[in-house]
Amino acid sequence: MSKDIFNERLSLLVKRHKELVERKNVKVEGGNGIFDRYKYPVLTAEHTPLFWRYDLDYRSNPYLMERLSINCVFNPGAIEIDGKFYLIARVEGADRKSFFAVAESDNGVDNFTFWDYPIIMPETDEPDINVYDMRVVKHEDGWIYGLFCTERKDPDAPRTDTSSAIAQCGIARTKDLKVWERLDDLKTKSPQQRNVVLHPEFVNGKYAFYTRPQDGFIDTGTGGGIGWGLCDSIEHAVIDEEIIIDDRQYHTIKEVKNGQGPAPIKTKEGWLHIAHGVRNTAAGLRYVLYAFLSRLDQPEKVICRPSGYLIAPEGEERVGDVSNVVFCNGVIARENGDVYIYYASSDTRVHVATTTIDRLLDYVKNTPEDPLRSYACVAQRNALISKNLELICKTDDKLLKSLK
Repeated sequence: MSKDIFNERLSLLVKRHKELVERKNVKVEGGNGIFDRYKYPVLTAEHTPLFWRYDLDYRSNPYLMERLSINCVFNPGAIEIDGKFYLIARVEGADRKSFFAVAESDNGVDNFTFWDYPIIMPETDEPDINVYDMRVVKHEDGWIYGLFCTERKDPDAPRTDTSSAIAQCGIARTKDLKVWERLDDLKTKSPQQRNVVLHPEFVNGKYAFYTRPQDGFIDTGTGGGIGWGLCDSIEHAVIDEEIIIDDRQYHTIKEVKNGQGPAPIKTKEGWLHIAHGVRNTAAGLRYVLYAFLSRLDQPEKVICRPSGYLIAPEGEERVGDVSNVVFCNGVIARENGDVYIYYASSDTRVHVATTTIDRLLDYVKNTPEDPLRSYACVAQRNALISKNLELICKTDDKLLKSLK
């Protein structure tokens, strides 16, 4: 390839990347009244800088090939600092290794731009093979913490088994999202841990964690759901006792497993949680998001459990590396009451849904709980139908009349 053709192709790549990053996002019309979806993903593999993927030197890459390709960008932690929105994304290379990278935006729905370099996450004495799905939280102790899954090969697996892994919770902290201090991995009595989240405030003078105990890398086994535990030190975090605060249930959206998403949002009514639930289908596991509310003075005590899912995959969200999945580990709740839910679809791309504290509180408090049986679910729905039909019959509103 001549230098002229090289430059021509590079110019086209730059133009397309600029158009993608600067594309204005728009709300999708309609919706369910709980939240608003947006038309375009906020982060994809194509949003990563060209200089992450291409050797831009004509002498060493005359065909302008991708040397270090990016497979997908997903499952970001999220935080607001000085009015700016920051996503700490999981970026997966074509080599399957994940790493963390920061992308920032002024408005939280578009124009997310990656920092020049990914995060350099220090290793422990036992190096991670893979790190991913960071939950980011400003703690009242003054630090910003990142809790993430650290994965290493299972030392007890047969030599021929190159898939079995041990998952634990890695912990790091920072003041600026640039320089990170790695702390000891969380220690619990559970064989494996995933989806661990730090509560943003001390509880009884201790650090509080939402955990997800499990027996195996994939299977939860005796692990019963979202756990809760306290410890004295964050530098050497050890949880001696885990209790289950939100358990799995047969024939529900969380029959196989469930886990805390981001750190809960503090509201006047209680702690507002977003979590993921997993169920079996003929096509494999299906991941959705759901919400619940716990007490302000006792965050481990759940007081409202609306039935069903909050967000499920739709349209292109169903398609990707791991299909039929939505997953969230990043939410930004602003002082004005606006809430930005950053969720990934099918382990491939990142979307945003916007809502408010008031809308979410209305949803969790006034949506009926799952009665767990078809007969009772029908009775629950019939009560709503009867109420609405009675209203339609009594009203003079033409729009309501047209529903009958």
